[in-house]
Amino acid sequence: MSAPWTVPSKFNVLARLTRPLFKDATLFVGAALLFAFVLCSLLAPWIAPYRPDDQNLIAALEAPSAQHIFGTDELGRDNFARIVYACRVDLLIALGGVLAAYAAALPFGLSAGYFGGRIDRLISAISESILTFPSLVLAIIIVSMIGSGKSGLILTIVITQAPQIVRYLRGFVLQVREMEYIAAAKAAGSRTLTILMRHVLRNILGPSLVVVSLLASEAVLVAAALGFLGLGVQPPEPEWGTMLSRSRSYFMSAPHLMLFPGLAIALLILAFNLLGDGLRDTLDAKKR
Repeated sequence: MSAPWTVPSKFNVLARLTRPLFKDATLFVGAALLFAFVLCSLLAPWIAPYRPDDQNLIAALEAPSAQHIFGTDELGRDNFARIVYACRVDLLIALGGVLAAYAAALPFGLSAGYFGGRIDRLISAISESILTFPSLVLAIIIVSMIGSGKSGLILTIVITQAPQIVRYLRGFVLQVREMEYIAAAKAAGSRTLTILMRHVLRNILGPSLVVVSLLASEAVLVAAALGFLGLGVQPPEPEWGTMLSRSRSYFMSAPHLMLFPGLAIALLILAFNLLGDGLRDTLDAKKR
C-alpha cells in the first residue's frame, strides 16, 4: 500500500515558523506593521503617485485632498510621496545601523561573557564608559564630527548602540556558558570557536533578536531627532525627521505637514516595540 499523502516538508517548516505570529497578537501586529513599512519602501515608485521632488508652487501648502491625499508642502511637493520614499531612508538607517552594530558587538560580547577575567573587565570598562553619555547627546557629537547623511547616521547608530549590544550579549553568554551542553562540548574536545558558534551563539540568538528589535526603535527615534535638529539626512532627500523640522513654520496654516511624518515615526517605533515584545513573550512561553 502506498504511504498516506502528507504535506511537503517545506510547508511544515513554513507553518512552524509562522505559527507564533498567529498565536501572539502583539507579535502579529508588530510583524504586520513592519512588513507594511518594508513593502512601502520596496514598492515606493509604484505606490507614490508623484516623484518626491516634483514641485508645483501653485499647489503649495494644499490640505489633504483626492489629488494629494496627505496634502502638499511649501514647495508644492506631494506629501504622501515624500513620506513613502522617506520610509526607505529611515528603514535603511534603523535596520542597517542596528544590524551593523550587532555585527560589530558580537565578537566582543561573546568574548567578554565566555572568557571572563581580564578580557571581560577590559571590554566591559570600554562599553560602560561609552554608555555614560546619553545616546542622543553622543549621537549629536558623533554626527557633528563625521558629517550628516545616511552613511553618517548609520555609523553614528553603530557607535552609540554597539556598547549596549555588547552588554546584552555578555549577559546572555553568562547564562549559557555553564550549561551542560557547553561542558559536554568541552569534554568532547571541541574547539573554542566551534563552541561559540555552534552552541553559544545558537542559544542566544532568540534573545538577541529581541534586543535588536527594541534597539531598532531607538535608532528610528535618534535618526528622526537628528533630522529634526538639522543634523540628519539633508534636503531635498525626504526623511521624516527633516520633514518635521521644515514643517514647524507652517504648523498653524498646514498642520498636516507635521501630522503625517510624526505618525509614520510613531508607527514604525510601535512596530519594532511590538515585535520585540512579542518575540520576548514567545521565547518566554517556550522556556516555560
